[in-house]
Amino acid sequence: MRRARLPALSSPSDHKPGFLREQSRVLGRQVSARVVGNPLVARLITRYFHRLYYGMRARTWLDTHWLGTPLLKCPLDLWIYQELLHEIRPHLIVETGTRYGGSAAYLASLCDLLDHGRVISIDIDEAEGRPQHPRIRYLHGSSTAPECIDAVKQEVSEGDRVLVILDSDHRRDHVLAELRAYADLVSPGSYLVVEDTNVNGHPVDPFFGPGPFEAMRDFLAEDARFEVDRAREKFYLTFNPSGYLRRVG
Repeated sequence: MRRARLPALSSPSDHKPGFLREQSRVLGRQVSARVVGNPLVARLITRYFHRLYYGMRARTWLDTHWLGTPLLKCPLDLWIYQELLHEIRPHLIVETGTRYGGSAAYLASLCDLLDHGRVISIDIDEAEGRPQHPRIRYLHGSSTAPECIDAVKQEVSEGDRVLVILDSDHRRDHVLAELRAYADLVSPGSYLVVEDTNVNGHPVDPFFGPGPFEAMRDFLAEDARFEVDRAREKFYLTFNPSGYLRRVG
């Protein structure tokens, strides 16, 4: 790769008022042109920033809140959820993995803005202080337990549009079981989102072991009704690479 030629600084006397500012603008334009014109450079920058953002978790995703409640997600993915809800107008959003309830509250707030939809959030733990909202129903239990799956199915009426977000136990076998259990509920044109496909080296946490990404890959090999929608990764940084699965059949 050819290096960008930087403006030469002949002597300290060149550092006149505004000089460094102008040189920074020139350098910025050169770097931007190379990034836009070279997808490989864009991917490398995204990968390094992803690792930085994820690794600095105490000041980034572990310190992200919705109306005061923690939600452990990338804000760019939250914006994508806003776009999905506006486009699909789901009657029901199924979330596995509640934790503090911040993401359930965020989704319910979007439903308020749209005046449409409700949320079912499932977790094996019952944390105190979770936000209460008329559009949220919390289910206590494993997301792969037959009784929880049946309880969710009972909430779906004929003709309902359903969107599913998987964010509980990230081990491959559990995520694959979730994918198989909830795939039928997803409406054609809607999404089955596999969160945190970035772990196990995609590109962070390389020693995690087989997780959501590997489960997603195995699931797509057996279910042709879904495909990866790369358009939902348009902001470059996402915690869910290849995880936005659109039902096409």
